[in-house]
Amino acid sequence: MPANDALSFFMAWTLAPFRIGSVTPSSPSLAALITREIGPETGPVLELGPGTGPFTRALLERGVQERDLTLVEADPDFASLLTRRFPAARVVEMDAAGLRHLSLFDGPHAGAAVSGLPFRLISPRKSSAILEGVFANLRPGAALYQFTFGRRCPFDQTVLDRLDLEAVRIGSTFRNFPPATVYRVSRIKNLSTYDWRFS
Repeated sequence: MPANDALSFFMAWTLAPFRIGSVTPSSPSLAALITREIGPETGPVLELGPGTGPFTRALLERGVQERDLTLVEADPDFASLLTRRFPAARVVEMDAAGLRHLSLFDGPHAGAAVSGLPFRLISPRKSSAILEGVFANLRPGAALYQFTFGRRCPFDQTVLDRLDLEAVRIGSTFRNFPPATVYRVSRIKNLSTYDWRFS
């Protein structure tokens, strides 16, 4: 990780700790874990809260085309940095909750979404709005990949139930500060047989 990325991230965190959620950018280990099910066949990818771009770089290493990346970043300094670093990607400077009222594509189009947002610090109401917006932009069967510190799911079960979503833990890494866990969030395939209490 470039030293100036760590400094930029720390400065952003001191100004808005509840929006940034971490004092350092995500590690290469976490970036590899959260993107491991995504590849060139996935097609367009939506990324929320990319910050300095560790997940963005990992997506490119996985074979996703830069032009297939849509990066949603609320911090204007990070958005400007991302525009310089990834000129072929589409950078959208906005709060991710606005996705509920904005279609980024011509219908459900993205093959996956990756999120660096601190959902443990976001209210259930706003989390619900973000998830609604994300899944309105995802193709059927596509998933959102979300990390959290520790092992507990970052989404309230009431939010997942209301939106007919399920969250499955796909892995953890201690090679991140703090240690992190990644969840795959997707539409429940069979509502008649799915019971979240036993997942």
